[in-house]
Amino acid sequence: MTGSARRRIWGWWFFDWAAQPYATLLLTFIFAPYVKDLLGDGTAAQAAWGYGVGAAGIVIALLAPILGAVADKSGHRMPWIVLFSACYVIGASGLWLAHPEAFSLPLILFLFGLGLVGLEFATIFTNAMLPDLGPRDQLGRISGTGWAFGYVGGLIALVAMLTLFAENAAGTTLIGREPALGLDPATREGTRFVGPFVALWYAVFMIPFFLWARVPTSPPVATVRVALATCLPELRATLARLPRTPSLMSYLLSSMFYRDALNGMYVFGGIYAAGVLGWSVVDVGIFGILAVISGAVFSWVGGLADYRYGPKPVIVVCVVLLTLVGIGVIFVSRESLFGMAVPSGSTLPDIAFYVLGATIGAAGGALQTASRTMMVRQANPARITESFGLYALAGKATSFLAPLSIGIVTDITGNQQAGITPLVVLFLIGLFLLAFVRADGEPEERWHVS
Repeated sequence: MTGSARRRIWGWWFFDWAAQPYATLLLTFIFAPYVKDLLGDGTAAQAAWGYGVGAAGIVIALLAPILGAVADKSGHRMPWIVLFSACYVIGASGLWLAHPEAFSLPLILFLFGLGLVGLEFATIFTNAMLPDLGPRDQLGRISGTGWAFGYVGGLIALVAMLTLFAENAAGTTLIGREPALGLDPATREGTRFVGPFVALWYAVFMIPFFLWARVPTSPPVATVRVALATCLPELRATLARLPRTPSLMSYLLSSMFYRDALNGMYVFGGIYAAGVLGWSVVDVGIFGILAVISGAVFSWVGGLADYRYGPKPVIVVCVVLLTLVGIGVIFVSRESLFGMAVPSGSTLPDIAFYVLGATIGAAGGALQTASRTMMVRQANPARITESFGLYALAGKATSFLAPLSIGIVTDITGNQQAGITPLVVLFLIGLFLLAFVRADGEPEERWHVS
């Protein structure tokens, strides 16, 4: 492999490094528990978070495949990555406005959704670069190492936030010091700084991506305006052709359900622990460190397993594990553990949740990297960005389903544990549909027929 090819792979990896803290610090382990603190009630926070993230998911589902088709036709990816990177930075930075004495839930959910939309749309275009980074049999390793590299970035960012900025009830960070930079713990400035911190992290570490990744520009088939005018009819035709490519269709449907369930675990893990177990932001952050470490290690291990056995066995094993974890999480509370009563003040529920969280991190990391390489095997080689747009659509077409169903079930039952049950159902549906997915994708002749 030439030096320029290695630099290009490293540049591509840096997108994962730059982007991962949005999920780690904002979606799960720092900002979501902070919202629970502001609202003062775990059930209300879980429901509100579900509605907000679900709304962002609807926007992503509607626009993702259109953007992929436009990028394929116009021949340009980099301008779209720049545009959605700006959305990421603006949305994350705006979370500083979550002041405890002037908290506007609609504004904060809008800003959070803007950043999340920016992250997801930028990911469509960076994922579409994967097939050009190496031979097909090496893509599992490249994807797995990239995901592991991203987890390491998320881990370092999380440790930095917990030790330097995010304060607990006593107004001190994990190492017992007041927040750095003179931030005022009385108005939670240390915790609120997580938004600008994530935005700055992204802006700095995207520099290697823009310098080294060199997104290839294919010859334009049409201008952006013409592409926009024609992409919807072509998208409808593409969706109509899906039954002729049954493996691709089954994989898109399967991933639609199991990725939605996994995202639900990520979105609600921190807010669930804060509400059910009474954990502070710092407690959830420590839990996050463990989950991110296991995610980094097993993303890399999953990449090696993908290289040896292919992505499908990795996906099946991970979905089974996550289904069992989802069932286990429902039966963890301060009063009982897996149906058995525990004494008041027992640490057994905390230990159990740490173990379950590490398993989520491990299986989730391996699942995501294997899913990305599986999509390369299933995709039409001539329309790779559009294919990853469909992959994003599959990931988001029902992305509102997990958060909204959790929000609704939590509202109806008034119980956070009961609210998690939809995730188990989604994993089981995804596992069933995997049975119809060909490990090596569609035969080449199907693309010529369809």
